[in-house]
Amino acid sequence: MKLITARERRYALLLAARDSEYAKKVYGGYFNVFVAAFGEEGEKWDLFRVVDGEFPDMNELHKYDGFVVSGSPYDAYGNDYWILKLCFLLQTLDAMEKKVLGICFGHQVLCRSLGGKVGKACTGWDIGLRKVEIVKDMSVPSFLEDCLDEIPSSLSIIECHQDEVWEVPMGAEVIAFSDKTGVEMFAIDQHILGIQGHPEYTKDILYNLIDRLVNNNSIEVTPGSSILLNSDHITTLLLLLLHYLSSFCLFVLMLVEYRMTLLRTPKLD
Repeated sequence: MKLITARERRYALLLAARDSEYAKKVYGGYFNVFVAAFGEEGEKWDLFRVVDGEFPDMNELHKYDGFVVSGSPYDAYGNDYWILKLCFLLQTLDAMEKKVLGICFGHQVLCRSLGGKVGKACTGWDIGLRKVEIVKDMSVPSFLEDCLDEIPSSLSIIECHQDEVWEVPMGAEVIAFSDKTGVEMFAIDQHILGIQGHPEYTKDILYNLIDRLVNNNSIEVTPGSSILLNSDHITTLLLLLLHYLSSFCLFVLMLVEYRMTLLRTPKLD
């Protein structure tokens, strides 16, 4: 008797940044950071370094269950060839109603691709832990009706950006904001989700990034600066982002409090 098994889920990371020396040394590259954050047993993840011109075959897109667009030091409103090609890919995925999660640059380039506006943040750099407010009167999609009690009024997330979404695409809904950024999260229908923060970041990755920005004179750290995180902070994390690509009700099903030092605890077999 032949057993019928469920099809293996397949996802793609569209990496819009080059691996830092730190990420390569400690994690083996950003791909491993993302898979550790969002991947689950039995899934297949493919890496496409779009920043270097590596894109999935347009004839193979239907084979994927979802896509994640990473952060990047590049401007989402730039006209580099690979950015324009990425915009076309995201428009195609939207037309196919493929699930797409955009993080930081990914959040911004999703917005741009689908008709929104992005640019330099009016308030400058936002680096560190940011309290994000969930929009109280947002419309509730059908897939959230059974978990309304789990939706928090606010959550905390790591931020590191100097660009932002100015205006969301037509048909999009802003679902979170902060005192620093007007569009912290937005969603379109059941398949598009943009997040300005970095749910995949660990504390040490942020610290290393800050060091590099300071050394490159991109930012200036002054006495009393609040960009560093307290090691004892307990933050509300988007733990169920790992379920997003398969269920899309990730970000509100169960936003629980978890110590950042436990975020990357290895899974038990």
